[in-house]
Amino acid sequence: MPYISTKTNIVITKEKETTIKEKLGKAIELIPGKSEHWLMLSFEDNASMYFQGKSDSGIAFVEVKLFGSASSSAYDKLTAAITDILKEELELAPDKVYVKYEEVSNWGYNGNNF
Repeated sequence: MPYISTKTNIVITKEKETTIKEKLGKAIELIPGKSEHWLMLSFEDNASMYFQGKSDSGIAFVEVKLFGSASSSAYDKLTAAITDILKEELELAPDKVYVKYEEVSNWGYNGNNF
């Protein structure tokens, strides 16, 4: 049950959003036991954001939440994949992207909790 939320100060076209969605769907498999089948995504573009006191270039904040936990190695691989995807699709420099991970022990779905 992963969830990836991407917030950026640049505009994401529907075409780019679809491409990023597909690529994140594959990238989530870098976390053992996770797949696109359970992946939920959200995108917020054109947000008012500042990094290092500036907003004159593209920046992004990505939150990855998952039921359970993963190894540091798996998180390292996913961070690299996420920043590569955003660089390829949105021309965001990796040093302008934060990726936050949150491990969740209680996750509800379909009227029940896992």
